[in-house]
Amino acid sequence: MPHTLSILVENKAGVLSRVTGLFSRRGFNIESLAVGPCEEPGMSRITIVVIGDDAKVEQIMKQLNKLIDIIKVSDLTGNERVERELALIKVTAEQGASRAEIMQIATIFRASIVDVSPKSIILQVIGDTEKIDALEKLLRQFGVKEFVRTGTIGILRGPKTVASGK
Repeated sequence: MPHTLSILVENKAGVLSRVTGLFSRRGFNIESLAVGPCEEPGMSRITIVVIGDDAKVEQIMKQLNKLIDIIKVSDLTGNERVERELALIKVTAEQGASRAEIMQIATIFRASIVDVSPKSIILQVIGDTEKIDALEKLLRQFGVKEFVRTGTIGILRGPKTVASGK
């Protein structure tokens, strides 16, 4: 079962390395990882998606809480939350019918066309993992030249937060 972990950390050199090293030592494969500054100055939020049973994920969360520079660890799984990814997809698109069809697909998926050249189009799409996977699958018939995605980020719905409590 996929678990989405939100980890609030001090924004210092080496913190990400220590966090990912812990996952590696425990034999966990990180499915997705996103990190960036957050609402609290000097801190960053790491969002990691891992696949594992509840007991193993709980064990790794306890290990994470022991690391210096980790402020708070929370498993968003099972809580009401909003999760999103961003993807940029460069698709082969010659003038003509295929270009029009790609633009039609982009509209259906509420993707934005962020660049057009004589032989390619770059689409930007934001959504959950399944939406991005579905769009990529549809675009493969035209020739996906390049595909990048951010990894999942998530936030709890309502008044709950994963904050330091300061």
